[in-house]
Amino acid sequence: MNWDILLQHPHFELRRRGRMLVAELWVPHQVLSTSICNGGQTGNLRFLLNHQSCEGSGHHDRFREIIDSGNEGYHERVCTEADLPPAATAMMDTAANMNYAAVVTHADGDVAVTAIVTAGVEGNATCAGDPARWRETTAGIERVPEYAGTINTMLVIAVPLTAAALARAVAVMTEGKSAALQRLAVPSRQSADLATGTGTDQYCVAAPLDGPTAFTSTSSHVKLGELIGGATRSATLEALRWQNGLEPSYTRGVVHALGRYGITDATLMDDMRALLSEGDFELFRKNSRAALYEPLVGAAAHGLATVLDRIRHGSLPTSVERDACAQHAALLAANLAAQPERWSEFRERLLATTANDPKPLILAALALGWSEKWRSI
Repeated sequence: MNWDILLQHPHFELRRRGRMLVAELWVPHQVLSTSICNGGQTGNLRFLLNHQSCEGSGHHDRFREIIDSGNEGYHERVCTEADLPPAATAMMDTAANMNYAAVVTHADGDVAVTAIVTAGVEGNATCAGDPARWRETTAGIERVPEYAGTINTMLVIAVPLTAAALARAVAVMTEGKSAALQRLAVPSRQSADLATGTGTDQYCVAAPLDGPTAFTSTSSHVKLGELIGGATRSATLEALRWQNGLEPSYTRGVVHALGRYGITDATLMDDMRALLSEGDFELFRKNSRAALYEPLVGAAAHGLATVLDRIRHGSLPTSVERDACAQHAALLAANLAAQPERWSEFRERLLATTANDPKPLILAALALGWSEKWRSI
């Protein structure tokens, strides 16, 4: 089977075939990677390999197959399938489709950075510091999770770096990835926080070993750091657009904004059925997408989520929680009803609903706004 050439550069070639995505380094590079085999920092690698190792959900047979092969056995097996020498390859694995890989190059004069990202966050997004679902002990790793989602990043830098600059590049690359998730307001699947990554993110960062001089800084205060962060952010946004449909405009929806506080696609219809008359509910069910993605409704939902975040993190005192949440919930209801002049009335009606659990307040606001939208004015 022939490879599709995605990018050719004087220092490397990027190609794809089926479930495999390979960067072949044409000149010696210093590579820092998370690869289980050949990982860490080394100058002896020629290939960076990313591949789809399983489907995102329910692929238990494949998962057991990988475990049974062992790390070295699986590494050798995949490299053989990709026609690569295992000893010269750093490997990443993911459930993401390689056809959705995003390739972004940012340049400043002769200095260029290329980020190649595959990304999925629907099942495994986390915020740094979230409760972990497994641990490693002397006996091995306990409780392997069933969550899918990985952001894999290849970063190829066109100039040599000092060891310190290479290490800093990883930090800036990670910040670029997290900045993409922030722009999309991607929720953690483990807590009520916004995600900073996933629990299985991997990377390979490569820079040539030889050149006139080794760059000493990849800080975000210098242009090279800007290129690293910007290319990674753009590629992560593009990969998530294709893999998960996370087009920025689609993230305006109420469920995306407030899912961290219990408003989910799986339960919303049942929740609303209990709060609306039969006629109002049927109308809502048939028009829910238009209602929940209405831009002013989305703006109010994101505003309410921000207030809830700030109260939870201590930026706002709990003494204002009742009023602040009722105010933003009333704006949600008034925008859904397309009757902003009734905000004060809706606020008074929703004050009685505020409680420690924000979900009933959110549902009450949605039900109030929808039920009043077509009442005679």
